[in-house]
Amino acid sequence: MSDQPAKPQFDALAAPPDALTQGGYEVLRAVIVDGNLHVSLRRAFDEPEVWGVLLADVVRHIGRVYARETTLREEHVVDKVRGMFEAEMERPTDLGETKSVS
Repeated sequence: MSDQPAKPQFDALAAPPDALTQGGYEVLRAVIVDGNLHVSLRRAFDEPEVWGVLLADVVRHIGRVYARETTLREEHVVDKVRGMFEAEMERPTDLGETKSVS
């Protein structure tokens, strides 16, 4: 038995099936480490407002996943996420920091 601590495990999501068959590029990765959010992203769009469409699409996916896996309704989940998003934009609990990584 080794005295070295076990290497921490990273539980990554699988890539979407269409990305594996048709190609594409990852634009956003969000990871929770010790309760803190860590993000990798690329400036994937010429116009920053397109990120609003991406975020709205992600929220709808979140609503569908919760509706499928819990007793919550999709619309209720979307409303809860939207409410917290607006509150967090108005009064951030943690601004975090952004670093460039190669």
